[in-house]
Amino acid sequence: MIRCEIVTPNGKYKEFDTSILNIVSIDGQMGILPSHMPLVTILEVSKLSSVENGEREEYAIAGGLMYFENDIAKILTDSIESKEEIDEDRAMKARDRALEYLKKKDEHIDLKRAEFALKKAINRLKVKNGRY
Repeated sequence: MIRCEIVTPNGKYKEFDTSILNIVSIDGQMGILPSHMPLVTILEVSKLSSVENGEREEYAIAGGLMYFENDIAKILTDSIESKEEIDEDRAMKARDRALEYLKKKDEHIDLKRAEFALKKAINRLKVKNGRY
């Protein structure tokens, strides 16, 4: 089993044992199994999935960093939500708001920030609706 620890700026989000950890890094999709070689990787805004107590769990993660060694995965991220925690209405509003900012082309709008917000909102909606 793999021990997975997920930490956000608010503290420890969750700690659990899993038989497999599926991530999307800057190098592409990866399935991490027990006894995987040590690894440090940057995570994309994506779906993170695992098998906990025989049940598949899915999370929307806002990017981050993962360190894996000796069957322990440590994930640092600014934001993560389980499929059940995602508020679909809130995610749709965030998506619409980001799209509006991007349409304005105002020099006072941080386009990179709006693009990142859009990417996170779309990711949350995909995870919530099982579209991955």
